[in-house]
Amino acid sequence: MNKQELRAAISIGLLYIIRMLGLFMILPVLPAVGADLALSTPLLIGLALGVYGLSQAVLQIPMGLLSDKFGRKPIILAGLLMFILGSLVAANADTIIGVIVGRLLQGCGAIASALLALLSDVTRVDQRSKAMAIVGISIGASFAVALVAGPVVFVQAGLAGIFYFAAISGVVGIVVLFTFIPDAKLVVRNPEIGLRPERLLEITASPDLRRMVLGVFMLHYLLMSGFLVFPALLTGTGEIQTADHSLVYFGLLLTTFVLMGPFMWLSDKPALTKSMLLLMIGGFTLSMLLFVNVQNFYPVLIAMAVFFMAFNLLEVILPALVSRAAPAGARGTAMGVYSTAQFAGAFCGGALGGLLLSSGDMTHLLYVNAALCIGWFLVSLHLKKTGNLGSRVFHLGQLAQLSAKEVADALLSVKGVTDVVLLEGEEVAYLKIDKDQLDENALIEFEREGLTAL
Repeated sequence: MNKQELRAAISIGLLYIIRMLGLFMILPVLPAVGADLALSTPLLIGLALGVYGLSQAVLQIPMGLLSDKFGRKPIILAGLLMFILGSLVAANADTIIGVIVGRLLQGCGAIASALLALLSDVTRVDQRSKAMAIVGISIGASFAVALVAGPVVFVQAGLAGIFYFAAISGVVGIVVLFTFIPDAKLVVRNPEIGLRPERLLEITASPDLRRMVLGVFMLHYLLMSGFLVFPALLTGTGEIQTADHSLVYFGLLLTTFVLMGPFMWLSDKPALTKSMLLLMIGGFTLSMLLFVNVQNFYPVLIAMAVFFMAFNLLEVILPALVSRAAPAGARGTAMGVYSTAQFAGAFCGGALGGLLLSSGDMTHLLYVNAALCIGWFLVSLHLKKTGNLGSRVFHLGQLAQLSAKEVADALLSVKGVTDVVLLEGEEVAYLKIDKDQLDENALIEFEREGLTAL
């Protein structure tokens, strides 16, 4: 990556951090203190936590398509302004209804798809995977920072302070957008990152991709509904106060990041990825049952460690599975569906979790979640092993003058190339490859010398 591409990738990653911090910092705080707000009920607290997911799920794909028509930066600016407005509404709310409205408006700043499209515009084709890795690290870091920073900011500035912090971070995001991220000189469709509506049916018709989409829905459902009970579980041990929850979350995240190392290494092996997925779903089920049956401080910490390790590992495994399983040239479309399911899961976790808490105590919610995890496990048993699949961008060079069918047929004749997509007007082909079977030398020679190499 050159300096401009690296700066753009880091800046876009920073925008992700800003957005995720503003959405997630409230998670460890609101369930513990939300009862102090006027009109508060468990159901409304759950809605306040998860309602951002509803607006995100509804607007994620439309915002991406609008950025194709009106430009990336204007749509991202509109999203950040909406995020700031929602943060200010929530900061000045004195009832739980006001917080819900603010969170809904925060979610209307659904800029993830536009940010990915911008990343595609300002990086070269062969550098986009590196840029995506930088963004992925930023997203993971933002969740960890939010869990620790939320209680700290609350102690210093109260609930309103968390939302004012989010509003200020949105302003910083606008400065980053127009100061550090270059304008795209030429917008080129990149199906590996961009959304192609005509391929949505193809994605949703795939049984394996549907199972993966269910997986991310469940993952964020469990996260959002889990935070409805985590503060109460910690406080119920009698060993820790709300002001010290940030220390617990920091210790848990640090511990789980260390413990998940061997599992991460195993999950990178395609033959073991499905086994790791099933093991982590089992970990979720175990944690739910432990939450019901333990009340002492250290057993609760162990159950939470199991939960966070399963969540963090599946946050890595599931996108990798989607990337492998998506047809050539449709990874961006598959990830658009994936992101929509992710936010829908967050909304349902808050709404259904709050409803269950309204009709009974937390054991009802935990037993329902354990049952849902068992169902998720059974569905995932039928997931096919994807093998060591990956994507490759192939530069056509002199082959661009040939017909698409001639190029595709020739590329498919290379051992290990399983799918080929070419877009009109582009001088690259998007390949789905089996890394274990790929004849790398043949593909290199083909790219260098053309059809005569075959």
